[in-house]
Amino acid sequence: MMLRALIRRASTRGSSSASGLGKSLQSSRVVASAQFHSVSATETLVPRGNHSRSFHHRSCPGCPDCSRTVFNGYQGTALQRWARPFSSDSGDVVEAVVPHMGESITDGTLATFLKKPGDRVEADETIAQIETDKVTIDIASPASGVIQEFLVKEGDTVEPGNKVARISTSADAVSHVAPSEKTPEKPAPKPSPPAEKPKVESTKVAEKPKAPSPPPPPPKQSAKEPQLPPKDRERRVPMTRLRKRVATRLKDSQNTFALLTTFNEVDMTNLMKLRSQYKDAFFEKHGVKLGLMSGFIKAAVSALQYQPVVNAVIDGDDIIYRDYVDISIAVGTSKGLVVPVIRDADKMNFADIEKTINGLAKKANEGTISIDEMAGGSFTVSNGGVYGSLISTPIINPPQSAILGMHSIVQRPMVVGGSVVPRPMMYVALTYDHRLIDGREAVYFLRRIKDVVEDPQRLLLDI
Repeated sequence: MMLRALIRRASTRGSSSASGLGKSLQSSRVVASAQFHSVSATETLVPRGNHSRSFHHRSCPGCPDCSRTVFNGYQGTALQRWARPFSSDSGDVVEAVVPHMGESITDGTLATFLKKPGDRVEADETIAQIETDKVTIDIASPASGVIQEFLVKEGDTVEPGNKVARISTSADAVSHVAPSEKTPEKPAPKPSPPAEKPKVESTKVAEKPKAPSPPPPPPKQSAKEPQLPPKDRERRVPMTRLRKRVATRLKDSQNTFALLTTFNEVDMTNLMKLRSQYKDAFFEKHGVKLGLMSGFIKAAVSALQYQPVVNAVIDGDDIIYRDYVDISIAVGTSKGLVVPVIRDADKMNFADIEKTINGLAKKANEGTISIDEMAGGSFTVSNGGVYGSLISTPIINPPQSAILGMHSIVQRPMVVGGSVVPRPMMYVALTYDHRLIDGREAVYFLRRIKDVVEDPQRLLLDI
C-alpha cells in the first residue's frame, strides 16, 4: 500500500521522467524494506501475431514465500510460456483445391483420402482422389507441410475450385498443435464410463423380455407363404459415378439406336502362324510383343475404308462422314469399363498399334488415363475373348454407329479341301445402327475383316 501511495504522489507532482519515478521507487524500497523485497529480475516475451503471450515471473532471491507476477495474459488463462508461432493469414496455411476436371465434367465424388490429418505431405503429393463419370482425378498438395484438417468428407460431391484440405507449411506450428489437441481428449473418456453403465444395464433389461417371448408361432403361420432371404444376408453398395455413367450411356444406346448384330467366323490359322514366325524378331526390333489385336485393328481400318458408312454417324437430320479413323478399344478395369482411343489408326503400322494399345491399357488399369485419351472415336473394337467369351452381341458406344466384337479362339472341325481338319476358329460379331447402315454394308464389312485376318498378305497388296 505504501508503494502505491508513493507512485500516486509522484504522478500528481507531474514528474513524468523515468529518473524521477526511479528515485521515488528507490526511496520507497527503503521505507517498505520490512514488508517487501526487491524484484531481482523480470522477463518479457514479445507477443507475436494476434495472440497474447503469458509472461514469466521471478521470485525474490532467498525468499520462497514471496512471489510477484509481472505480467499475465489478458485472456485470464493459467500462466504458460509459449514459443511457437501461430498460423495466421500470413501464408503459414495453404489450401488444397479441386483441380479442373475437363470440359465435359462439372463435378465429381470425393472417393477416398490417401492421407490423414497430422500426416506430412510433400509438394505435388496426392492426398485424395475424385471419381468422375469418366476418369479418376488426383488432388495434389500445393506445398510441403502437415495436413491440419479436411474440409469435405468422403462421398461428398465437389466441383472445380472447392477447398478440400488445409495444410500448414510451418513445422513449429504443427509440433505444438498435437499436444493442444491431446489435452481435451483426456477429460473426454472420464465421463464415458458412467455413460456406458446405463447402456449396459438397458441392454440387459432389453434382453430379458426378448428371452421369454417364444418365436415359434409366427413361422408356423407364414409357412405357406414364400420364404425370402433375410435382409442381413444382403449388402447394399452405392454405385460409383463411372458405373452410373456406363449404365446410362449403354441404356441410351439401346433406346436410341436400331441395334442389329451380324455374325461370322474367322479361321485364325494364318494370323497365328504369322505371329509365331516373327514374334521374336518383332520384339527384338520394336521392343513390344506382337499380338492379335494389331491384326484385327488393321483389318478394321481396311474394312472402314471399304465401307465408309460404317465410320459415319447420324447427327439430327444429317449424316457426318469421317475422313479419319480413330478406333476405340474397350478395356475392362476394376472400377468399370473405359474406352481409350487409338488416334489415326489408319496411319499406324503393327508396331505403333501394339505400343499404343499397351500404353493405353496400362493407364486404364492404373487409373491414370486422361479424358483426352478417351474422347472421340469413330469405331470400337471389343475383345471379349480374353475373358473366355465364345459369342456375344456388343452394344454400340455412342456417338458411334458400329462396334466389332472379338471372341475366344476354339479348335473346331472345319472342312478344308474336302477334308475335315481341326482349325482355330473365332466368332466375330458386328453390331450396327440399322437406321444408317443397311444389312448389305454390314455383311460386306464383316466379310472384309474375315478375308484380311485369314490372309494378312492382302494388306501388303491392298486387295
